[in-house]
Amino acid sequence: MTPTLILVLVVSLAIALIAYFNAARKYQSSDTVANAYDEWTQDGILEYYWGEHIHLGHYGSPPESKDFLQAKSDFVHEMVRWGGLDKLPPGTTVLDVGCGIGGSSRILAKDYGFSVTGITISPQQVQRAQELTPDGVDATFAVDDAMNLSFPDGSFDVVWSIEAGPHMPDKAVFARELMRVVKPGGVLVMADWNQRDDRQVPLNVWERPVMRQLLDQWSHPAFSSIEGFAELLQETGLVEGEVVTADWTQETLPSWIDSIRVGIVRPQGWMQFGLSGFLKSVREVPTLVLMRLAFGAGLCRFGMFRAVRGEGSELVETRDSQETAPV
Repeated sequence: MTPTLILVLVVSLAIALIAYFNAARKYQSSDTVANAYDEWTQDGILEYYWGEHIHLGHYGSPPESKDFLQAKSDFVHEMVRWGGLDKLPPGTTVLDVGCGIGGSSRILAKDYGFSVTGITISPQQVQRAQELTPDGVDATFAVDDAMNLSFPDGSFDVVWSIEAGPHMPDKAVFARELMRVVKPGGVLVMADWNQRDDRQVPLNVWERPVMRQLLDQWSHPAFSSIEGFAELLQETGLVEGEVVTADWTQETLPSWIDSIRVGIVRPQGWMQFGLSGFLKSVREVPTLVLMRLAFGAGLCRFGMFRAVRGEGSELVETRDSQETAPV
């Protein structure tokens, strides 16, 4: 390694750390989440490196070397199979909660013939998703809040969500909204970033500050555990049988380092976006490293959830409030 390259790396790291600690995106409200995704969408850097799928990739079990963007596309197909959605007929209605710029929605529509509605809190993501969706693909997009979905009870055959949960301030409300809009007999299939169940093993002295950074840097109010969120789904009173869960930490783990690697092997990306693009790119490196550390050490886990809504379950509106309750 030449002295010039070492100097460049040291300076880049210093810039990344300064930007990292001085530009945290702490969660304050749904507006901070929307603003963060609006900015990421407008500057184009995230799409350049992460493609149309703003989620982790699936690298197989055991994991194997794979193209970063291909792994992301593969994740969608693996999730479809895991959830049993490949057995559903064309025309099945799907709500994609936290759809980003629509990558997964388009695969569900094009490859499986589903009728997909994607929702996100970010107006810029909706606009970009619409731009990327060709005519004839049955995928539409709208701004909506997953904590208060605008759809009537029992609207969709399938509710689908990838990595939206950490942005939700009240996980019980989120669980309830997801199950509420599933038709009786329909299914929720969800993938999410989770933390270890700290009711069983509390966070230790180094894990607490790491978790705080993972929350503050990407506008997350809190992570749930796989066990905890499964319990919240069950407690809605709308689930038939048991919530099925799985841990895909190992299958998705290479994504974090690949996220950094693509910026190194494809420097033309941040170069074409100028100095601001470079600063925004290196600013994310410490968070990506911490994510790899947290998921690799067991502090965080990648959770999969499948829940069927009971055929006889329905919601009624109480007289004293606008909230709904299961019966």
